Amino acid sequence: VQLQASGGGLVQTGDSLRISCAVTGRAFGRSGMAWFRQTPGKDREFVAAINRNGRITDYAEFVSGRFTISRDNDKNTVYLQMNSLKPEDTAVYYCAAKVSAILSATYSSAREYEYWGQGTQVTVSS
Repeated sequence: VQLQASGGGLVQTGDSLRISCAVTGRAFGRSGMAWFRQTPGKDREFVAAINRNGRITDYAEFVSGRFTISRDNDKNTVYLQMNSLKPEDTAVYYCAAKVSAILSATYSSAREYEYWGQGTQVTVSS
């Protein structure tokens, strides 16, 4: 299983951005997926998670309705739509996969995930 994140960039406060994570291998449909983010000197932080069929999602409190996680199981891709971006959202965003996840479960702990993408930088200027 390999994960390739893309779509990061430099945006202004209040802008929107969608980042994507393409997953290779045949395990995508059995995998719970998530996005985490990390800034220098800090631990990796949970952002959002989605269950195997995309019907159940979970978000960190700081998201406050601004972000939406989704997945396309035909394209083996998970997305994070980010709206109303703030400078404090600046970070490297990582996608993660937990293979053989329980169908109805989402996972917010980084320790649950076996596979990680390389990260994509999101920078929000003030």
